[in-house]
Amino acid sequence: MRCSPVHLRCISVVVFLSVTGTLAADPYIFFDWTVSYLTASPLGTRQQVIGINGQFPGPILNVTTNWNVVMNVKNNLDEPLLLTWNGIQQRKNSWQDGVLGTNCPIPAGWNWTYEFQVKDQIGSFFYFPSTNFQRASGGYGGIIVNNREIIPVPFARPDGDVTLFISDWYTKSHKKLRKDVEGKNGLGPPDGIVINGFGPFPYTRELASNAIPFGTINVEPGKTYRFRVHNSGIATSLNFRIQNHNLLLVETEGSYTVQQNYTNMDIHVGQSFSFLVTMDQSGSNDYYIVVSPRFVTSVKASGVAILRYSSSQGPALGPLPDPPAELDTFFSMNQARSIRLNLSAGAARPNPQGSFKYGQITVTDVYVIVNRPPEMIEGRLRATLNGISYIPPSTPLKLAQQYNISGVYKLDFPKRPMNRHPRVDTSVINGTFKGFVEIIFQNSDTTVKSYHLDGYAFFVVGMDFGLWTENSRSTYNKGDAVARSTTCILVHGRPS
Repeated sequence: MRCSPVHLRCISVVVFLSVTGTLAADPYIFFDWTVSYLTASPLGTRQQVIGINGQFPGPILNVTTNWNVVMNVKNNLDEPLLLTWNGIQQRKNSWQDGVLGTNCPIPAGWNWTYEFQVKDQIGSFFYFPSTNFQRASGGYGGIIVNNREIIPVPFARPDGDVTLFISDWYTKSHKKLRKDVEGKNGLGPPDGIVINGFGPFPYTRELASNAIPFGTINVEPGKTYRFRVHNSGIATSLNFRIQNHNLLLVETEGSYTVQQNYTNMDIHVGQSFSFLVTMDQSGSNDYYIVVSPRFVTSVKASGVAILRYSSSQGPALGPLPDPPAELDTFFSMNQARSIRLNLSAGAARPNPQGSFKYGQITVTDVYVIVNRPPEMIEGRLRATLNGISYIPPSTPLKLAQQYNISGVYKLDFPKRPMNRHPRVDTSVINGTFKGFVEIIFQNSDTTVKSYHLDGYAFFVVGMDFGLWTENSRSTYNKGDAVARSTTCILVHGRPS
């Protein structure tokens, strides 16, 4: 399987790199997970999904800042497996990252023990299979990193905690999808949207006739719940909303945010958000939880779950709450720009998040990275970054570096697009140790893209339509840009 950026989305970022050692006094927590196929019917058709310890989605990894995680994973699939810990900053320990650049896949029938520390982190993240398109069949679950008791949280303790995985879903197996993407067919639109592995509540007669199982979230009137919402899909941006309820954004991917109310939120592939939702309605009936696709028009139905008060006496009423205009990229960009870092709140450490003045750093490297629509290269449909379609070597990059194995990769990834024919290569960015990197992603494709930076967080300092120029730096947010690990680039957009 070729690793390709075909499902990534783009942004310009400033990345702050730091390294810290492990403290022996920090506690250890141990897990044994078995990854295997299960049978489920997310959209009413029985199909094979990937579960962990018999659960789909998988169990939540609930830990506290600085804990050491020891995770033994048994692979009971019929093909190799890697689990990656999306958003966990692998401080000086990228060996445990669970991607092809750092790990050999776990062969079918084998096991592997991951060991990593959630050093100086808090927040909401998720894990998933990182190879072979397996994430399209599940295998994902939540990660919660709680504050230590000595570090105050910038809001009152919620009355409950709810994790939601929202995802595009295909009735084809991940193996069939993999062949489609590697061939000339492409991925195509999803067959539907699922919430925690369940299909839509039957809000239309057509859906009612399909008898699709749906999800229900039970709540108490007057209580406030923390909803941790993850887009665990593979290609589709999604809009999340709850009928007649506000979403108070408080955290995203390990950063406490300025607290703002939203009626809905665009959540792009790989992103995670935390909202406080107060049950302030009459509670005499149920309410819709709705997830609808963005920037695509051919999905058959939105994902719909039910929010059920204990006092409810009847079903949800009325039409589904309205989404933003389907193809309105300006709405999505302006909403993303509105998310700001809470400068006064502490996070994993007592000092405020705003203590690090990222706007005053000296940038050591600048990359302008342009993605283009997929094209046929050496007989396969491939996406490219700066004209290069990355192909993972048989020897992971970290092993090649550790043991000085030559010829495995090239430190020649271009800092700007080059005027040459696209090619396939194992081309790697040659970073500066303890340096600060500015990356400008330019989306020249016709679909939204997501970018994730494994093992680090970055500050999203700029985002706009059109081509980036040197003058674009005058619009950068150098004060309270949010730090996160996954961001999006809209069509013809370019974040920095």
